[in-house]
Amino acid sequence: MPMVRIDTTDEWTQEEVLRAGEVIYQVLMDVFSVPENDKFQIVNRHPKGALNVAPNFHGNTYSERILIIQIFLNKGRTVELKKQFYRSLMTRLVETVDCRADDVVINLVEVTKENWSFGQGLAQLAD
Repeated sequence: MPMVRIDTTDEWTQEEVLRAGEVIYQVLMDVFSVPENDKFQIVNRHPKGALNVAPNFHGNTYSERILIIQIFLNKGRTVELKKQFYRSLMTRLVETVDCRADDVVINLVEVTKENWSFGQGLAQLAD
């Protein structure tokens, strides 16, 4: 169950950010085998200057069209699969929503299955 948070600036239109969200969802299904309809996304467009991001880090230079993508998901995927996910997501975002590769920042946050409730106060995935 991934929960995706997308933070960017209002340099992105709402339609562009939603399109980026669809790309994220497709890559989650393609690489991590996330089931259909397992889509929970929080989209935040911030006013220009509201994101406090260094202009560069680890050889990347960031623009006002940075996409900060944080994904909460069940733990257990290999490092190689995560690397494949990062590459695939960056490539598809660059091709689909016309963003720069440097501006795609991805953070995976792994949690255990009992930390999810999909409603009704139940821990549907707990063993």
